Amino acid sequence: MPDKRILLGVTGGIAAYKAAELTRLLVKAGHQVEVVMSAAATRFIAPLTFQALSGHPVYTDQWDTRPDNAMPHIDLTRRADVFLIAPASADSLFKLAHGVCDDLLSTLAAARTCPLIVAPAMNRQMWDNPPNQRNLALLHADGVGCFGPASGAQACGETGEGRMLEAQDIAELLEGFFTEKSLPGKKVLITAGPTLEAIDPVRAITNLSSGKMGYALARACRDAGAEVTLVSGPTALPAPLNLTRIDVSSAREMYQQVMAAVGSCDIFIAVAAVADYHVKDRAEHKLKKGQRIPVIELEENPDILRTVATLPHAPFCVGFAAESQNLLEFAEQKRRSKQLPMLVANLVQTAMGTDSNEVVILDASGATPLARMSKPAVAQAIVTRIAASLSQKPNETPQ
Repeated sequence: MPDKRILLGVTGGIAAYKAAELTRLLVKAGHQVEVVMSAAATRFIAPLTFQALSGHPVYTDQWDTRPDNAMPHIDLTRRADVFLIAPASADSLFKLAHGVCDDLLSTLAAARTCPLIVAPAMNRQMWDNPPNQRNLALLHADGVGCFGPASGAQACGETGEGRMLEAQDIAELLEGFFTEKSLPGKKVLITAGPTLEAIDPVRAITNLSSGKMGYALARACRDAGAEVTLVSGPTALPAPLNLTRIDVSSAREMYQQVMAAVGSCDIFIAVAAVADYHVKDRAEHKLKKGQRIPVIELEENPDILRTVATLPHAPFCVGFAAESQNLLEFAEQKRRSKQLPMLVANLVQTAMGTDSNEVVILDASGATPLARMSKPAVAQAIVTRIAASLSQKPNETPQ
């Protein structure tokens, strides 16, 4: 996202230490960060920490006279693109929901002219407390955004919902907040990662797909305002936030999950490196090494993309083609044979397992090469192209 001015509010709670890492990440990304702390927050982490990380003075007092007009509660949000409170305690959520103005942070929220987002952090029982949930409902009705919380181990020793999201997750969601909503309300189904075809209980046929491109596209579609379902083969990548992830192993499992979900989707993006074949007679027990080398007989897997693209009321389908040679020729043949409005092609030797990609987008208008970029940047470019195609020629048939 372009460089933004972010006003970061920090309230009292042990999760305040994550706000320090969040400040570091946002500054590293090129944003201007100013920090406001509640009195309780200073009991957990020193203002000097945030001053060192942000490069700006930290504000803690509503009577601070450093602004020329001695009105920090007015000036600070006037120059901010967003006011993010992380962590947001149960007490701070109550103040925000009811318009209480008894310190600098709450007064800033009441007098702000920029969007407000909260990242709650509290004990699981405080999170589930009915008054707290009513406060959250009021904030939602007032248009206040909410990141999280997560579920997991808490400082009190208990486990449950209420844990503040990690700094990296908040930074990612904040980037999505500023992303143009080019796919608002669209339902997107994406396949990603490799598939795994078992030979016996311990051996399998798979491929080198990392899943990074598919996961980047899932996040890019989510950030563009779409409701995303991600059907993922085996990968070590963490599940992206705020979307539905369905884990599968084999190509036939992926086919079943796609066909169960495709009827309600507007866009289908087939990024997964799906195995063309599976083992005909999978061994029930581990094959032992012996004198005779086993012969593995294969059977063809269903073609997920072709099946979806030829449905009577098919969604807008985007295919991917990884080739080792003759990229444009083979990719265009695939696009036409599977009746796809769009296909993204790349050479396997330049993309698989890496953090960047160099692709060519093919559609009825021809081939559009993109420069080598990070996979998230490639994903954003693809989403922009999909949105443009939907708005101009939503029912185009490949030529």
